[in-house]
Amino acid sequence: MSDTEQTIKILAIESSCDETAAAVVVNGRDMRSNVISSQIALHTLYGGVVPEIASRKHIEKINQVIAQALSDADMTLQDMDAIGVTYGPGLVGALLVGVAEAKAISYAANIPLVGVHHIEGHISANYIENPDLKPPFLCLVVSGGHTHLVKVTDYGTYEILGRTRDDAAGEAFDKVARAIGLGYPGGPKIEKVSHEGDPKAISFPRAKIADGVYDFSFSGLKSAVLNYLNGCRMKNLPINQADVAASFQQSVTDVLVDHARHAIREYHMDSFAIAGGVASNGVIRAAMEQMCREEGVKFYHPSPILCTDNAAMIGAAAYYDFIAGKRAGLDLNAVPNLKLGEKRNRNSLPAKKLNYQMKEKRKKIKKLPIRKEMFHSRWAVLS
Repeated sequence: MSDTEQTIKILAIESSCDETAAAVVVNGRDMRSNVISSQIALHTLYGGVVPEIASRKHIEKINQVIAQALSDADMTLQDMDAIGVTYGPGLVGALLVGVAEAKAISYAANIPLVGVHHIEGHISANYIENPDLKPPFLCLVVSGGHTHLVKVTDYGTYEILGRTRDDAAGEAFDKVARAIGLGYPGGPKIEKVSHEGDPKAISFPRAKIADGVYDFSFSGLKSAVLNYLNGCRMKNLPINQADVAASFQQSVTDVLVDHARHAIREYHMDSFAIAGGVASNGVIRAAMEQMCREEGVKFYHPSPILCTDNAAMIGAAAYYDFIAGKRAGLDLNAVPNLKLGEKRNRNSLPAKKLNYQMKEKRKKIKKLPIRKEMFHSRWAVLS
């Protein structure tokens, strides 16, 4: 960074599913803190994420993780240049907790607000540990709720090449893990037990879609696994859990690698990245790395802690929106089904227009002293 370059500090908040997270990120790539409160142990009791429970837990933890993130970064709210928050896609109740929190801080501390698309956050996680990574590049986002093959044409600008037509890759991992008795969360448990199995033991399908060469479909694979298990039980045949896990995982890996290789060749890209929770799978990472080596392209991936939902990735994405002049208003709302490319909605406004709107809203809120006092007293401890 040059001496004349401005330092932008972002306080980021993520609460789209079952992790309550906050982080401080400087200039989009310098992670000063990254605090995550996971709910995995709680939701394991129910075999998956329970939205109402997740929302309530976010309410309990969000103040704590923000305070810890500021403390770990040795900064205060007054040091922040902007607040970045995930506003979609995700569980609506969970998203609302983070969005309401961010808007309260934005108003009380008079800090600009930036709404961030969750998938953009996952893609941007690659910037934090890879200072040489710059657009354009290809990125495969694989998580519990999303499977997207994306061409990143510029910071904040994306072209979706393919997406899942049904189940996301991570969702298929969870369902298959439950079917073979591994429980939740399925991804890490399938990967662990697969090391003891033979990935060629069972021939599961690799779906291809005729009218969407880069689109994915994992529901057929999931059904094939269930049919195999039911067939074995009906015939009283033994089920090798490790072989089923390894064969299923190999099928998913082959599809992901095949799509990625095809895109690299067609679009002549020299950089390829992966992101999302499933991107922490060691087998998939190794296969992608080998494919990139064979194709002569650079391979990028975040550390496992930055593959799962976290706020540092949201801070990275928010930075590039912030320097592009994008701001969100106090009317920012949760959008649970927000699609990549639909981010620039009515809540993303030019900075000058946004500043005027916020001033007008403050004039109105000042007439409500009780409400304003609530905002300020809530955050006095963090300032």
